[in-house]
Amino acid sequence: MKDKEKLIARIMKECEKEGEPVTREEATEMAEMEIKASEIKNYTQSDKPRKAAKKERKPDDDKREIIQTLDKALIDLVDDVTVTNPEKEITFVYNNNEYSVMLVKHRPKKE
Repeated sequence: MKDKEKLIARIMKECEKEGEPVTREEATEMAEMEIKASEIKNYTQSDKPRKAAKKERKPDDDKREIIQTLDKALIDLVDDVTVTNPEKEITFVYNNNEYSVMLVKHRPKKE
């Protein structure tokens, strides 16, 4: 109860300094609200890192086949062909310039 009385006195002083004096009942109510607010637990983020869920990825045979076909077609035309990602990217050198082709499969449009 001593802490509550000190809090009430502090609230009354602060309000008076600000030019808005309050009654003892108002200060008591404010003190009770501050005490209740201090009892509420403040949940913070954990220090432990979260483990990311590993999603199992399905291989895309269509994309793999397209990249292989591009690889075979470019071998005759260009100097250096490299399949960077068998389902996504192929790079090559043509006339001393480096190029890359990225394959993107778009989602079907919603109707």
